[in-house]
Amino acid sequence: MNGKQLSCQYKEYFSGFYSWDQLDHADSWLLFPENIGEHLSIDETCLSSGEVYTFLTNKSGKGGPGTLVAVVQGTKAEDVIHVLEKLSRDKRLGVKEITLDLSSSMMLIARTAFPKARITNDRFHVQKLYYDALDDMRISYRWMARDLENEEIRTAKELGQEYRAFRYANGDTRKQLLARAKFILTKHQSKWTKSQQWRADIIFEYYPKLRQAYELAMELTDIYNCKSHIDAARLKLAKWFNKVEELGTDAFCTVINTFENHYDTVLNFFVNRATNASAESFNAKVKAFRAQFRGVTDIPFFLFRLITIYA
Repeated sequence: MNGKQLSCQYKEYFSGFYSWDQLDHADSWLLFPENIGEHLSIDETCLSSGEVYTFLTNKSGKGGPGTLVAVVQGTKAEDVIHVLEKLSRDKRLGVKEITLDLSSSMMLIARTAFPKARITNDRFHVQKLYYDALDDMRISYRWMARDLENEEIRTAKELGQEYRAFRYANGDTRKQLLARAKFILTKHQSKWTKSQQWRADIIFEYYPKLRQAYELAMELTDIYNCKSHIDAARLKLAKWFNKVEELGTDAFCTVINTFENHYDTVLNFFVNRATNASAESFNAKVKAFRAQFRGVTDIPFFLFRLITIYA
């Protein structure tokens, strides 16, 4: 008997899959009311070929049995809310806090299904939004460097000269400097090597706006790391917003607009310092489990195997 036959035998005769009480709707939704708790996380993950599911998890499950509260196909707010409202109203009103990313759909789900819960935007998604804007600035400078190089090559050809790329003191060309800056701009300077420190000094000398943006990224990290009361954090963030606005680029304007739209839920982090790390960790476990199957062709059976571990 080969592995495929053994797997088929397990599914058909030994697993209990066909007597599963949620089998008839397993490809659309699953609910485990007994696992609901006061502190939840909600996130989405892809099971196979773009099939996205919304996962609601209980933080107190710590990624083990009792973690999984609900699984719903898709991320459409109306569909997820319809399933979550199958949970008793008393259970839903007992939820005190729910953490999530900056998705408007997830925010609507949380507000509607758990009306008394404090909604908290995950700090790492908030910080990533800013780092994405910082990286957009770096990329825009790299395109400018590419354009300048093309112009220099064209001029050298017209003059019948051999083109020699401009190099900084550390040996990087303009494009290399900006390409290799990606890691530097996402890490605290205490984690830089000597060569990275040298590269950073050159970057910040020639691109002072990148220095400003980088320093603001570190300031945002410091605001989050400081165990401030919510009122103190509000004041610090307001001052930080003003500095970001002075950068003046479209990407940073988007950051500020997003922060303003989610200001209260961003600030809620400073009440309990709750993050969505448990949901991200659970998603990683789902992906690792999926990798063992080398992809998912039978979603109901995959979810059945998953809930034997986490529900």
